[in-house]
Amino acid sequence: MSPTSELWKLNTLDSAQAYLASPGNNVRLQNYIGNEFSEHSNPDSWIESLNPRTGEVIANLPRSDASDVARAVDAASQAFPSWSKTSRQARSDILLRIAAIIHEEKETFAVWESLDQGKTLSRARVEVDRAISNFRYFATYILHEEGSARFVDGQPSTLTYEHRSPIGVFALISPWNMPLYLLTWKIAPCIAFGCTGVAKPSEVTSITAFLLGEVFRQAQLPPGVMNIVFGDGPGAGSTLVKSPLVRGVSFTGGTKTGISIRRDTVEDIGKHLSLELGGKNPTLVFDDVDLDQAVPIAAQAAFENSGQICLCGSRIYVHRAIYEKFISALVDYVQQHYRCGETVGPVVSRPHYDKIRSYLLQAQSEKAAFLTGDVPSEAPTGGYWIEPTVLTDLGTDSIVMHEEIFGPVVTVSAFDTEEEAIKLANDNPNGLASVLLTKDGSRMRRVGERIDAGLVWVNCWLVRELGTAFGGMKASGTGREGGAHSRDVFTNLRTLHVR
Repeated sequence: MSPTSELWKLNTLDSAQAYLASPGNNVRLQNYIGNEFSEHSNPDSWIESLNPRTGEVIANLPRSDASDVARAVDAASQAFPSWSKTSRQARSDILLRIAAIIHEEKETFAVWESLDQGKTLSRARVEVDRAISNFRYFATYILHEEGSARFVDGQPSTLTYEHRSPIGVFALISPWNMPLYLLTWKIAPCIAFGCTGVAKPSEVTSITAFLLGEVFRQAQLPPGVMNIVFGDGPGAGSTLVKSPLVRGVSFTGGTKTGISIRRDTVEDIGKHLSLELGGKNPTLVFDDVDLDQAVPIAAQAAFENSGQICLCGSRIYVHRAIYEKFISALVDYVQQHYRCGETVGPVVSRPHYDKIRSYLLQAQSEKAAFLTGDVPSEAPTGGYWIEPTVLTDLGTDSIVMHEEIFGPVVTVSAFDTEEEAIKLANDNPNGLASVLLTKDGSRMRRVGERIDAGLVWVNCWLVRELGTAFGGMKASGTGREGGAHSRDVFTNLRTLHVR
């Protein structure tokens, strides 16, 4: 019997919560290596993962050590020669089977994603659907790849063409804010393009990754093609990226961890790195907008998933001509549509709660105006709840304005000119995403093309086409993923010249 069997039966919040509340029931995760679930090498070392809604233990997961990581990397390395030669059609078929199984069990995945991360069930359902789309997209993409071929000018008898081959074993490390969606965003292209991998989800949110191992087993993914090890970053994560058998790293998470990965791999110059890091993203609101359209977009960008999305617009800049009207409408909208326990979940953990609280204390000390929300309690009870908070009257040099808070906190400031708006938007070390709200088609290009951000949304937010480039500028990371950009991450390109 699979160790995931009990969890598969719990596909409603009520049944899952009743299971967790029953004495003696404990969600105990196991590493998934070579298509088998196995206890880790140090059975006395575990990490407790807490339920964000209650603060109580929701799961125990292995604190995997170097020997666990080595077993997973070895399994992936042994699987690579065969998998890399598997036909595209065969790989596509397996990816589609994976997508179909997740689709059949999507409510189970949504329930455990909601409980484990704290997000609302409706938000979790959206992310499960996106995880399914990740596998479906890359399953079909690899069947329709295009390359480049041409005859050498002046030497018509010489043909030059591009050839791509899978790189090898990848370390796939994902964050806690969108656990299943972002992990599958890495796994799907990795195996689609013929690589093998070792995935390490965040130790804060690991349950849906555990379920994903069972999906791989049911889909008959060959042994070792994808392995999952649980543990923390300094232990399992660092060991994984340092392995000489690991030829590439795809990481999404904090900038500090991204810097650590670059340090850990600096001497392995041929190791491919794709790092999607932090964001402190601006939303620019010009005076030609309809407030009944602009306010919901700005609010959603600020508070979706309790502000725990790297793409959230946590700095709002509003043209002074409509500043007061916008503020009033935003406060009303947030109070009506973003309510803790209904449309807003808790933040993910006590350490993260404390981090967000420290920024709110700083804002309070700087005499910021709290238009909604307040500084939360120093000792939370019954979960890690923080009210959606709208702040004004902060100086442009405040750390609250400059550093990524990654919570339900947004700052609002005024600007007078288009040039000032661009300057304010770019006044940050990060450059991941931005939102531009205006009716002026010329301004959409004029401003949108000057914002230091890898993704610019105009009159919308979080719209994705999976073939487009995903990634940031400046301190927000290196590399791009999505469609052909993911192919660049997971394959080597060589050019052949044939007479």
